[in-house]
Amino acid sequence: MALHIVLVEPEIPANTGNIARTCAATNVHLHLVRPLGFNTDDRTLKRAGLDYWHSVHIEYYDSFAELRDRYAESRFFYATTKADKRYSDFEYRDGDFFVFGKETKGLPEPLLAANRETCIRMPMTDNVRSLNLSNSAAIIVYEALRQLDYPGME
Repeated sequence: MALHIVLVEPEIPANTGNIARTCAATNVHLHLVRPLGFNTDDRTLKRAGLDYWHSVHIEYYDSFAELRDRYAESRFFYATTKADKRYSDFEYRDGDFFVFGKETKGLPEPLLAANRETCIRMPMTDNVRSLNLSNSAAIIVYEALRQLDYPGME
């Protein structure tokens, strides 16, 4: 099994490329939900992921519902600045999914409302609205990997 990062309608190719590089470094699977705000052959996307794209397990979906149906037995955590619980308040397990929304709007409110108990946030000052998407994904996935004692990594 593996951990999973889900990007719902990502808009900025450099963020997706950086997240792909994190996935390559950690054996985390990447799931992209369309529509994407860029072409997957975008030069910026490829540059941000460097030459690691061959090491990334990546899947594409036409909707988040399609992904949820495929992995119906899995646990999903939803990253949002609107969550009551911090990302470090949970005990993660192999196979968990971490879901991130588009850079400009985050995840849809109905999705968050339906999954309030597994919404997670990162503590921060009120000087900013949110952290960069690729930084957020790395912070959360490394916490999960720390809890699992970094499986398959040195």
